[in-house]
Amino acid sequence: MSCCAGEHALKKVIGPLELIFFGIGAIIGTGIFVITGVAAGDFAGPGLVFSFMIAGTACLFAALCYAEFATMVPLAGSAYTYSYASLGEIWAWIIGWDLILEYSVSIAVVAVGWSGYMNNFLSELGLVLPPALVNPPGIEGGFINLPAILIIALITMLLISGAKGSARVNTVIVVAKISVVLFFIALGVSYVDPANWNPFLPFGWSGVLAGAAIVFFAYIGFDAVSTTAEEVKNPGRDLPIGIIGSLIICTVLYIIVAAVLTGIVPYSLLASTPAPVAFALEYVGVPWGAEIISVGAVLGITSVMLVLLYGQSRIFFAMARDGLLPRSFAKVHPKFRTPVRASLLVGAVTALLASLLPLESMAELVNIGTLAAFVIVSLGIIVLRRTKPDLPRPFRCPLVPLVPALAIGFCLALILALPTVTHLRFVVWLVIGLVIYAFYGFRHVRYQNPGSPSEDNPGEDTG
Repeated sequence: MSCCAGEHALKKVIGPLELIFFGIGAIIGTGIFVITGVAAGDFAGPGLVFSFMIAGTACLFAALCYAEFATMVPLAGSAYTYSYASLGEIWAWIIGWDLILEYSVSIAVVAVGWSGYMNNFLSELGLVLPPALVNPPGIEGGFINLPAILIIALITMLLISGAKGSARVNTVIVVAKISVVLFFIALGVSYVDPANWNPFLPFGWSGVLAGAAIVFFAYIGFDAVSTTAEEVKNPGRDLPIGIIGSLIICTVLYIIVAAVLTGIVPYSLLASTPAPVAFALEYVGVPWGAEIISVGAVLGITSVMLVLLYGQSRIFFAMARDGLLPRSFAKVHPKFRTPVRASLLVGAVTALLASLLPLESMAELVNIGTLAAFVIVSLGIIVLRRTKPDLPRPFRCPLVPLVPALAIGFCLALILALPTVTHLRFVVWLVIGLVIYAFYGFRHVRYQNPGSPSEDNPGEDTG
């Protein structure tokens, strides 16, 4: 498990309010501005509000487990580090490899979405980029998605310059996009037609559950708050506030937006639009409002990329520091105290994916990867409560083992609701990861006897 001293240590600069904004920055973005239309139109109808409730409940149970682990093991790495502490090296590798898939594909998909919004925005200003520079090869005459490369490069440089500066930029963006969401709610509620809510469950409860599995993408990112653990000033107090607080705020906003959205527009019209929230205001004749929503979408997606790139670099850094990946990527910048090589690698790989590959069909892989991480973290809480009952726990998940068991149950149900092809792709990814572990990670790991937090030093490894 990751050592956190000396030349491989990160700088503690983040407080509780910044953590809440980190969570909101990761959660509110592509999900609320894009995925809501598909989930309502093809799966849940107005019952989308129940889909958000189900997905949010699953995340809340998992968030309570994350909060306990994050305060016990305040190190970079999130679910990877927690799995190492409770279940051992092989499970740590599996979840780390899983998280690499989750974050990398998430970043690439979000960057492609950002590129589309930005291209539309520039077109309205009269600056039309050629198709060769905004589409991947083979798609509408595309060669490379240049805007996606540029935004990932810009955010990567910001992250390398320091966690404090990145948090400040994220806070400004989050305040702006929350204002846009509240603007939509305040303006849209007067255009709600209750007739659009009838029938409320056109696809039945099976549609609601399928919708929950889709909109789960909207919640991906709250776990990124836990990747900041090593850079938080007071992790025992601040991490639970950041993780749970951001999740509750976003869940409430999602449910209200879903109700207003499906009340404004018949659900059958939402599936065909890539920008359902902006489309709703255009539908009722408020084009200027739709323009404001589009600006909010660009800001929202930008902050999602910032937090996801941050989280991915910290997970990769933690795995490299343990030796499961090449230790050269555990290098910390001498001035900024940020994982510079891990950040550059993550930025380069995700920019390549976003610029060359059409990744829309892989969004489900992000969901299944996240759900699998939640299952393992929740299982780890149950295991540690039995094997290390006396460990200091600054925050205790309530009603153990009931809450972790509910998190596992909800997440497994959502996994089963995903398409079979997604299950197969996920298995293939895990097999590739196990091969890499057998030929590299197992031979180079620093801790041949996996450590766990000691009772005297819960934030340190014992390997």
